[in-house]
Amino acid sequence: MEVKSIVEALLFAAPEPLNLSRLEQLVSGAASSGSAAGGKTVREALEELRRDYDEGRRSFQIVEVARGYQLKTRPEYASWVRKLFQPRQYFRLSGPTLETLAIIAYKQPVTRPEIEAIRGVSVDGILKNLLERELIKIDGQKEVAGRPYLYRTSRRFLEHFGLNSTRDLPPLEPGESPTGGELNALPPADPSGDSAGAAGEERQGKI
Repeated sequence: MEVKSIVEALLFAAPEPLNLSRLEQLVSGAASSGSAAGGKTVREALEELRRDYDEGRRSFQIVEVARGYQLKTRPEYASWVRKLFQPRQYFRLSGPTLETLAIIAYKQPVTRPEIEAIRGVSVDGILKNLLERELIKIDGQKEVAGRPYLYRTSRRFLEHFGLNSTRDLPPLEPGESPTGGELNALPPADPSGDSAGAAGEERQGKI
């Protein structure tokens, strides 16, 4: 069985992006059991699959998101794929929530007092909301008086906004303070939805 076929099967079945090291681990396990062959590396298999899908004008593609690889239907088919699934209940992120999220994304790791110093208002409820939606996470405590929690964006944040890493965030001008506008300016996450033909949805500013 070729490495390319194994990689394709793994991407098809995975509910979330798989990074290169995880794919190599899984393929290596198959090879050690005698079921993988073909001499290709996982990276070469990924590139070959991409070419196959592009040249064959397939309705799906391999995308890089959240520092991993995922199989998704192409955006132009989203309206048809969406018809297969029940409408989901969305919660639109408010302006203050997006602004708080933008501050965390650009200033991370950052504490609640630091966020409040920028926004000028309490953000307790907003941080709780963002934690519940798994868009941010607690990443230890700052070594200062009171040892406040440090907040960072999560992998879910990258998936939601269609980013491979936080380095893909829109750049700020020198001296500019982040606001929710930076996140609103991002292109929507691939509207083709989740892995292997899941429903496509425009997720910018929504959960």
